Amino acid sequence: MLDKMRYAGNLGRFLNHACADEYADCHRPYGGVRHEYKFQSAFESNHFLHIDIIPHSLKVAIIFYGMSETRFRNFCANFVIVSVLLLVFGVSFVAAYPIEAKAEQVNNAVYSGNASTQSVALTFNVYERTDNVLKIAEILDEYGYKSTFFVGGLWAAKNGDSLLKLCSDGHEIGNHGYSHQDHAKLNKQRNIEEIRITEKTIDSSLNALPDYKNSKLFAPPSGSMGNAMFDACKELGYTVIMWTHDTIDWRDKNADLIFERATKSLKAGDIVLMHPTDCTVAALPKILEYIKSQNLKADVVSNVIEK
Repeated sequence: MLDKMRYAGNLGRFLNHACADEYADCHRPYGGVRHEYKFQSAFESNHFLHIDIIPHSLKVAIIFYGMSETRFRNFCANFVIVSVLLLVFGVSFVAAYPIEAKAEQVNNAVYSGNASTQSVALTFNVYERTDNVLKIAEILDEYGYKSTFFVGGLWAAKNGDSLLKLCSDGHEIGNHGYSHQDHAKLNKQRNIEEIRITEKTIDSSLNALPDYKNSKLFAPPSGSMGNAMFDACKELGYTVIMWTHDTIDWRDKNADLIFERATKSLKAGDIVLMHPTDCTVAALPKILEYIKSQNLKADVVSNVIEK
C-alpha cells in the first residue's frame, strides 16, 4: 500500500516523478489554490483528491491519500479525473493566472523571464552573512557570471562598502524591504515606507557610481504578497520578483539538496532563489558548472526578464 502518492503535472499532462514534500508545504502559502474532491462510488472506502494550483511555477500537485498503487493507476484512467482536470484547467487556471508571451507574470509578480535570453537569474536574498555574500560574488566572477542581490535595508545600512563592491563588479542590487516584514500584512503606506527607505539606503551607497540606476526590483521577504504591497510597488515603480526554483537553503543545510533544487528542470528564463548560507556557497560552483554545461549563462534579473 502506498499511504500517500504525490504527482506533479504541467498543463495537460502528468510528470513521471514525485514532488518533494517541501514543494507543497513551502509554496502553497504563496498564493496556491486548493481544490478538494471526495470520491466514494469507485471504491469501497473514501478517497480524497487534492489539486493544488501553485501559480509561481504554473504546476499542479495532485495528491491521493489511502490508495494502493493499482487503484491509483486505475483511478487515473477513470473518466471522473479527466473531467475534473479539464474543468480545473480549462476554466479556473487560465482565468486566474494570465501568462505573458515572454516574461511570466502572475498576480502582477514575475516568476520567470524570457527564454530567448538563454540565461537564468540566480538571486540571493541578503539580510546577514556578509562574508558569504562576498564569497558568492567571487565565485560568480570566476565564471564571468552576474547575479542579483536583493538586500534588506538594515543590512545595506551597515554594509555600504560591500554593496559598492557588488555593484562595481557588475552585479545587480534589488530591494528586499528594510526589516524583513510580512508585506502581505502591511497596509499600503507601511509597504511604501519599507521599500522607499531601503531604496534610499541603497542609493546613498551607490549614487556615486557612474551610470548607476536603481533596479526598481522588489523581492518580498518569504514571498509574502498582498494587494496593498502590489499597490505600493505600482506607485513606486517597482517590479515584484518571485522565483521559478526555491532552493530552501535557509532551512535545509545540505549542499547536494541545494544543487538538486536549483538545477532540476532548469531552463532558460528561470529564476533561482538562494541565500548566503555556508551550504549555498559550497553548492554554487557545481550549480554554475551545470548552467555552463547546458549552454546557458547566469545573468542579472533585469536582463533575464527583459522583453
